[in-house]
Amino acid sequence: MKFSPTSLSGAFLIDIQRLEDERGWFARTFCADEFAEHGLPTHLVQASMSLTRRAGTLRGMHYQLAPHAEDKLVRCVQGAIWDCIVDLRAESPTYCRWFGAELSAANGRMMLVPKGFAHGFVTLADDAAVSYHMSAFYAPESQRGARWNDPAFGIEWPVPVLDMSDRDRQWPAFSKEAR
Repeated sequence: MKFSPTSLSGAFLIDIQRLEDERGWFARTFCADEFAEHGLPTHLVQASMSLTRRAGTLRGMHYQLAPHAEDKLVRCVQGAIWDCIVDLRAESPTYCRWFGAELSAANGRMMLVPKGFAHGFVTLADDAAVSYHMSAFYAPESQRGARWNDPAFGIEWPVPVLDMSDRDRQWPAFSKEAR
């Protein structure tokens, strides 16, 4: 795997290295030793998947509060998404800054989302399937979200947002002062 730091402190893009032959290819998507060498989480306790039927659908911006904050390893296994993260760690030099990148089945790229970050994506293709591996168990009482179009972040989504859940539409504005 190739680990590339993003412009946000502690967040990485991870490219798989495909071993190809006439049958197709094989690639490692997680190795505790390689993650540890880069100071990344090696203890993943839960895995989930989502399927989003329509291009232009937004999911996010989600996060969990401590003590249930989680690192996430996100990968698009079918179709394509534009994955976005926002640093919500008040003590961070990249506080309230965002970063986005295309993850797709074709490019095999993954995003490592550190604890204390909000995460979301917009689908770039119909029937986009996303795989998540998390370092903490889901705790509904700790789940929070921020508005996808919050001026506190100024995220520049690459395509028009055509659909989202009522829950995602109703997240409150983010307040830097409330942190």
